[in-house]
Parts: sequence; structure tokens; C-alpha cells
Amino acid sequence: MKRYLLRRLMLIIPTLIGASIVVFIGLRIVPGDPVQMMVGDNVAPGDIERLRGELGLDDPIYVQYIRWLLPMLHGDFGRSLRAQDSVLNVILQAFPLTIQLAVISLVLAAIVGTAAGVLAAIKQYSAVDNALMVSVLFGVSMPSFWSGLIMILVFGLYLRWLPLGGSLSDTVSLTRITGANVLDSLIQGNWTALSDSLQHLLLPAIALGLPSMAIIARQVRAAMIEVMGQDYVTTARSKGLAHTRVVLRHALPNALIPVVTVIGLQMGYLLSGAIIIETVFSLPGMGRLAILSITTRDYPVVQAFVMITVTIFTAVNLLVDVVYAAVNPRIRFS
Repeated sequence: MKRYLLRRLMLIIPTLIGASIVVFIGLRIVPGDPVQMMVGDNVAPGDIERLRGELGLDDPIYVQYIRWLLPMLHGDFGRSLRAQDSVLNVILQAFPLTIQLAVISLVLAAIVGTAAGVLAAIKQYSAVDNALMVSVLFGVSMPSFWSGLIMILVFGLYLRWLPLGGSLSDTVSLTRITGANVLDSLIQGNWTALSDSLQHLLLPAIALGLPSMAIIARQVRAAMIEVMGQDYVTTARSKGLAHTRVVLRHALPNALIPVVTVIGLQMGYLLSGAIIIETVFSLPGMGRLAILSITTRDYPVVQAFVMITVTIFTAVNLLVDVVYAAVNPRIRFS
């Protein structure tokens, strides 16, 4: 196991270097001048060239890359061209809300997806199974931004059950500690802010987690159908155990082993999918910050966002493999 972990950690290094090269070069290929975005149109060309030189944007691209890469290895992502502040400070203002949204979406997707998959498996080929699988197909096929807009129209505009957007009502006060409203509310014991935060997060969490929910449901159903036909499940039934106990105690734990990988990998997809959802629901998280930084050609912020997302994705991937080995002792890594 130690050799496997060491080998996987070594593989992360070329992955991160490759991602850094792609995002660095890709941003500079896209049309648009960040200096022009900063100063506007009513500026003399000489001033634009002077500012470009001060920012080092007129240096060869490999010089710019090395000048960005070396400080980044020590956690220094540079300064935001738009906010004129440390990129790390800008990201720390928005990232907690994105993590909060992704975690809540993942929890909802795992719970609802697992329950739907188990129900579909034990009711195989019934009307319940067919209805659930049609819903799953709908969830996988439906774009998150479209489902988000439909939820806003139905539950926010017509029924007025939930807020249309934002992360906290203007009438609710909450002291910022971590930047994640739900966690800050729990720390401070502010139950009004906790209720309001959850109401604001419910629709975006469902819209973001709907595809993951459908994927998990399909995987659980397939795994449960396979496990329910195993000899040890037949033996448990022959002993006269209740059907619920056979399903929950003997079949489900073994069926969840391959699903662990699927659930873990959804975290990376949810973080990347938050870009669209946060824009739709006007949430001040990393997604909206990334869109704003892309439109204003704020290179340092976009580069930092991509690198942090890639790092989290690879770390979650490694963690999933370790957990998979822990829950299934038959797995051995050579």
C-alpha cells in the first residue's frame, strides 16, 4: 500500500504541471487584452504599453510561466489584475461557499441516489423500477443550468416557497468566520441564519447534484441486482431473515463497494459544475468569481482556480482509491 501511495503521489506532479501549462497557454491564446480591460478605452497607447511592461505581460511566454510557477509552488498565486489584491485572498473570500454547495450537493446525491437505486433493484422490472429509471435518465440528460432555471421559476417565482437566489437574505445578519454560511451559523448558534442559508442552498444544491444523483442511482441499482443473486444472500434468506435485514445488512454494504469510487469522483465534477449553478443562482462563490475573471481576463485568478480544482480532483481520486481498499480487504495494491 505504501508503494502504491508513493507512486500515485508521484503521478500527481506531472498531472499538475500539465494542467498548469494548458491553462497558462490557453488563457493567452484566447482573444482579449487584460490591460485594456483594466484601463478602459480612453487611455493613451503609450500608457497601455507601460502598464503591460510593469505587469510583465510583454515578456516571452516561457518567462511569464516560470515567474508564475515558482512562487505558486510556495502558495503565492500572485495578485488579481481586477481586484488589485492577493489572488489567495480573493479566492478565500469565495471558495468556502463553493465547497459548502458541493458538499451539500454530494450528500443529497449520495442519500437520494442510493435510496432510489436500492428501491429500483428490489422492485426490478416493476412500475416503480421503470419510473425511477426514467427519472434517472431525465436527471442525467438535463443540463444543470436548465433545471436550475426551472426550479427558480416553479419554486421561487410561482410558488414562492424558496428564495430566487443569493446566499443569505438582507434582513438576516451573520458574522463571517469561515465564509461557509451553514458552518458559520452552526458555530455561532444563529438558527435564523442557518435556516435562511439552507433555504438559499436547497435549490442550487438539488440542481447541481441532480446528474450525480442519477449516476449514483444507476450504479447502486446495477450493483444491488448483482449482489442479490449471490450465494450468501440466498443463504441469509434461507435462514428466515427479514427481507429488509437481508437487503440492508447483507446486500447493501457489499453493493456499495464499487459505488464508493463513483460517489467520490462526483466531488470533482460538482466543483466544476458549480461555475454554472452559482451564476444562475447569483451565489458569490468560486464559480461566479471564475466567470467574472474569465470575462475580464484576470489571468492570475483563473489560473489559481484551475490549479486548485485540479488538485482537489486528483486528491479526491487518490482518497477514493484508499477508501476502496479499506472497505474491501480483498483489494491489494502491488
